[in-house]
Amino acid sequence: MSANKWSLRDVIFIALIGVFFGFIFWAWAFGYNVIAAFLTPFGLSAYANDATLGPWLMAGPMAGFILRRPGASIVGETLAGTIEMVFGSQWGVMNVVAALIQGFGTELGFAVFGYRRWDKTSLSMSVITVTVVTFIWDLFRNGYADYSFGLLIGLFITRLISAAIFAGVIVYFTQKLVAKSGILEVNKNEVVS
Repeated sequence: MSANKWSLRDVIFIALIGVFFGFIFWAWAFGYNVIAAFLTPFGLSAYANDATLGPWLMAGPMAGFILRRPGASIVGETLAGTIEMVFGSQWGVMNVVAALIQGFGTELGFAVFGYRRWDKTSLSMSVITVTVVTFIWDLFRNGYADYSFGLLIGLFITRLISAAIFAGVIVYFTQKLVAKSGILEVNKNEVVS
């Protein structure tokens, strides 16, 4: 099967990823609110977004790393953001915009290797690219440009750690479980580890 050709099974699987993570994203907003409220009295409310971003980044790499198709990260993340909005998220349509940007950031990491390498290196690259892309977005969208350089460094490191745990480590081991199940086949021409 061509790496670019989507099967019905791929479409069903990405729809399941979108719905599952859409619900997770919606539920995680409550966790974010609790963490933000906890950090505010300590003057650390700026860290709430970056510390909690990881779970919101998972649908894109999960779709891309498991399905191994160009565009899967953007579709998976955007679909999940859309489902989150439908569930009644506090951010409304901005969920879809943010998810599109997050999916694009993840997609860049896999595109660097031409969608032919599916291992820790390509997944790590996707963690880095989604961290950078979403951080640039927050510079403009959420006023990060007004923060001091020291705070920006702290926020970036916090975001990278959150992304590495959720969009990296957890996605990697989930993909291993899916591969063992035999649900989806792997293209034999790809670098996999």
